[in-house]
Amino acid sequence: MCKEVGAYPKCAQCPDFVAPDSTPGVMTWDELLEHMDNLASWGQGELKAWHKTASALQFDKKAETALVALKGKQGEAACVAADATRRALVQNKLAGICEDMCKEVGAYPKCAQCPDFVAPDSTPGVMTWDELLEHMDNLVSWGQDELKGWHKTASA
Repeated sequence: MCKEVGAYPKCAQCPDFVAPDSTPGVMTWDELLEHMDNLASWGQGELKAWHKTASALQFDKKAETALVALKGKQGEAACVAADATRRALVQNKLAGICEDMCKEVGAYPKCAQCPDFVAPDSTPGVMTWDELLEHMDNLVSWGQDELKGWHKTASA
């Protein structure tokens, strides 16, 4: 009804009315501080719950504790291997998107942080002196290999 009469969003008469966000999609300083307070209280509640769970899991018998320690040592090697595998998967996933991220933030093509980054050719279609010298070295080694092959063929 407030929208129909043009009173929206200043609906002070409506019970339990909450005004719409004046900065949608943007977190203000006050909202950030409130969010941090909520996180702190949530974290404290989680810690209390974890302490209760840990207290319930403690064993009084030495035999049970020794059994848990033995299983822990055996499982530790498996956990380390699984952790290394997961880390490699995450790193590979990040390496694939690193260049895209650098392009988005304007750091491309100076992506020194990206693993295995190869900068694009700064002179596409034009051969620089360094590229020419490298190409000539490659031609020399290729030519020497070809000559060896011809000598073998001729002597056979």
